[in-house]
Amino acid sequence: MRGKKALLALAGQPNCGKSTVFNALTGASQHVANYPGVTVEKMTGSYRYDGMKVEVVDLPGTYSLTSYSPEERVSRSFLLHDKPSVVVNVADASNLKRHLYLTFQLMEMGVPLVVDLNMMDVAEKRDIDIDTQELSRQLGVPVVPTAIKQGRGKKELFKSINSVAGSERSPEPFHVDYGSMEPYLTEIENEFSKNGVLSKDYPGRWLAIKLVEGDNEARKLIREHHSTPGKVLEFIENKRQEFESKHNEKPERHIAFSRYKVADTISRSCIKPRAVSKQPLSDRADAIICHKFLGPLILVGVIYLLYYLSIVQGYNITNYTWPLLAKIRSITESFLPAPGFIDTPLVRSMTLWFVDSINALLNYIPIFFILFGLIAILEDSGYMPRMAFILDRIFNRYGLHGQSTLPMVLGGIYIGGCAVPGVMSCKGIPCERARFATILTIPMLNCLAKVPLYVLMINIYFAEYKGPAMFFISTISLLMVLPVAKILTRTVLRNKDTSPFIMEMPPYHIPTIRGVLGRAVERVWIFIKKIITIVAVIAIVIFILLQFPGLSDERKAYYDTEKDRAIAGFYQKIEENPYAEYVQGGNLMALVLYWDKYKNAKMMAKGKEAASAVNEKFKAENPAFFTIVQPKRDKEAKSVNKAFKKLFSARKKLLREIKKEKIDNSFLGRIGRAMEPYTKYAGFNWRVNVSLLASFAAKESSVATLGALYEQEVEGESLETRMEKGEKGFTALHALALMLFMVLYPPCVATSIMVKIQTGQIRWMIFSMAFPIVLGTCVATLIFSGGTALGLTGLQAMIAFYCLALAITIGTGFIKNKSKTT
Repeated sequence: MRGKKALLALAGQPNCGKSTVFNALTGASQHVANYPGVTVEKMTGSYRYDGMKVEVVDLPGTYSLTSYSPEERVSRSFLLHDKPSVVVNVADASNLKRHLYLTFQLMEMGVPLVVDLNMMDVAEKRDIDIDTQELSRQLGVPVVPTAIKQGRGKKELFKSINSVAGSERSPEPFHVDYGSMEPYLTEIENEFSKNGVLSKDYPGRWLAIKLVEGDNEARKLIREHHSTPGKVLEFIENKRQEFESKHNEKPERHIAFSRYKVADTISRSCIKPRAVSKQPLSDRADAIICHKFLGPLILVGVIYLLYYLSIVQGYNITNYTWPLLAKIRSITESFLPAPGFIDTPLVRSMTLWFVDSINALLNYIPIFFILFGLIAILEDSGYMPRMAFILDRIFNRYGLHGQSTLPMVLGGIYIGGCAVPGVMSCKGIPCERARFATILTIPMLNCLAKVPLYVLMINIYFAEYKGPAMFFISTISLLMVLPVAKILTRTVLRNKDTSPFIMEMPPYHIPTIRGVLGRAVERVWIFIKKIITIVAVIAIVIFILLQFPGLSDERKAYYDTEKDRAIAGFYQKIEENPYAEYVQGGNLMALVLYWDKYKNAKMMAKGKEAASAVNEKFKAENPAFFTIVQPKRDKEAKSVNKAFKKLFSARKKLLREIKKEKIDNSFLGRIGRAMEPYTKYAGFNWRVNVSLLASFAAKESSVATLGALYEQEVEGESLETRMEKGEKGFTALHALALMLFMVLYPPCVATSIMVKIQTGQIRWMIFSMAFPIVLGTCVATLIFSGGTALGLTGLQAMIAFYCLALAITIGTGFIKNKSKTT
């Protein structure tokens, strides 16, 4: 056998330990690529054993070998066209019956097969005793029991692989008895094999089964290789209809149930019952957690608890983190050039804008840390697949799939996900129609980037109802996603193929503290990296677009005149005052900065002792200025204090007017104001328009931009306070419309690119950006204009819209799906 080469393919269902087997076989000799034309990863490696060099290809984990998903098509194509010397089917010994479903399909393809009955240690813990010799006899292929994680059975697996790879004889294939379907399979096989071309390249029985199942790829083979494809395909379709009419059952359903029936028979005959066998704890727990009625109630409770602990309680922690961020701003400010009376150095303005933009998002880190930690607990405990099982009953009604759950969780079905990994993970959904619907609706879920805006609006305008408001915004997204998915699957996606739901239920585990904290820290760090990269760049771009072209020379001259008039008036009032000498020339601006700094310090001081310490510090710094700031019974100082307060107010007024005029005339301000005639019906003013425009690149920029637009007048002032003061006419109705628009906001740039990659077409990327804008504008207009016309408060409009969305969701759920199963 020396000098021989062999090609080995590893096939198996997800979570069977296939990757562990691959690592055990190949060691460090591995590399990753993509299969041509698809995003499915291709893991390859190699090893030498007994003189034979074996190249190993780890096929994608699949439950079946149909043509539903890219993974299934890639795996099947490799087995058919690359002709591996041996295929190792890795199966979970603790779930033998379910894993035999894939084993039967591999046998029908006629590949040289070795069954690796992996995870024997798990089976033993569950009191499952498998007669592997009897299983091997019934299947007609070698069956090797292993526990690869522990190193058990590794040598025996190497030997079996070499034996099958070096054998010249093909084993007698095991046939699943399809009962009443068998005569039809024989007729079809005889019909398409008349010209002899197909039977040479593809197993006849396998191809007949695929054609009866209505498999598109099998039909494609007929069209490409048969001399009379139209005649053969018509014959097959007639046989399908004949079987369905005679037996009142779809052919593909009959085939699937026949496989499960044989799998049940074989597993029963090969599993030896133990003397004492208790029902596993996971099964007992599932009887309650996955109950038809209790399951959804438990799920709602889990989601509400998740939000209450992370959002409501997490926000309380920000009371301690915000002063730290304010201190960072204060320290940064101390290193920057001092401002003038009405002019500020560009480097100072840009730096403080940058810090305010970043601080507005960093303040939510405690919330995200708790949220990610709780999600990690749900993942590690094994509850996530149960959630998929519970939601599949709901999702199926809307054209989605049980396996849409993981992408939606990653995208933010709870809250705080990210659409990019959500869209990426859609490639595992076997149902093409559901996969496209999931890809297009994931950006409408509550990704992490949207949360800061929700929290900001709720803390300002729904402060008394934080819990219910957060529950509303986190569940309303799903209530809108489901009807939209239904509409998409019945319109633009109606011609896409569908497939059934299959998913594994792993046993429950107790999450480890290290694992939970590690996952939380990792995800928070990803958020921080995004802030200091994408959001930071956008903040600078937005700053430039708001600063230029700036004021005209004429307007600059006007404001200079107003400044000189205010200063002259101040000096005139204190002309004969003994304190006048302390505020001449450059000392006047020094007093302005001193006054501003003192007021901020007093505001931050808590308690009499802290206030007294502030007074002592500033008195020591400049006694004359301190007397003017705190004149007490000094009449001359009081006179200067009174005149200076008017000057200080005049300066603030001029600064506000200059800033407003600069923004009005800026590139972005002009765009924002140009949009107002159209967005006013949705309750959006130019500031909101500007923040939404900034969100096209990254949604975090909405709050970052608002945080910079509403500059703090006093040190340590939160964005909530600044926005509440800056938008006097803004109501809870405005806030609700804005939040719902953000729910339906188009995907960010990174997600849009991922939509293009996963769908393979740029038109779907454009569509994913266009339809949410239309839908979001309609919903926001309905809330604001409709709520205003009806005289509703924000809370009343929230309740009314939730009831409307719930009614539409329930109603569309009763509309029958159009199926086109391949």
